Amino acid sequence: MTKTTVILHSESLGRGSDELGKTMTGAFLRKLWASAKKPDTIIFYNSAVHLLTDKSSVLDALTGLSKAGVELVACQTCIGFYEIEKKIVIGRIVDMAEIVSILMKSDTVITP
Repeated sequence: MTKTTVILHSESLGRGSDELGKTMTGAFLRKLWASAKKPDTIIFYNSAVHLLTDKSSVLDALTGLSKAGVELVACQTCIGFYEIEKKIVIGRIVDMAEIVSILMKSDTVITP
C-alpha cells in the first residue's frame, strides 16, 4: 500500500497575493476533502499551523478530512514560535523526528 503525504508551508498557496493564496488554500483543501482519493497525512509547517486553530476558515474541510482518516500533523516548533498551542483545535502536534519518519515512509510527497 502506498502512502501519500501533503505538506502545507503557509496559510496561503503560491506567491503573490496572500488574499488570493488563502482562497486557493481553502479551495485546495475542500477539493481534497471531496476527492475519492485522499492523502494519508497532511503536515502543517510554518504559518500553515494557523489553519489548525479556532480562527481557521478551513476547519470544515480539515474536520472532514480528519473524519475520513487523513492524519493532520502540526510542527511543534512552529506552534511554539507562533505561541498558538492553546488555539489548536484539530490535528496532532509532533516533533521534527516524527515528521521525518512520516516523510521517509511516504511513497509520494505533494507540496501544492
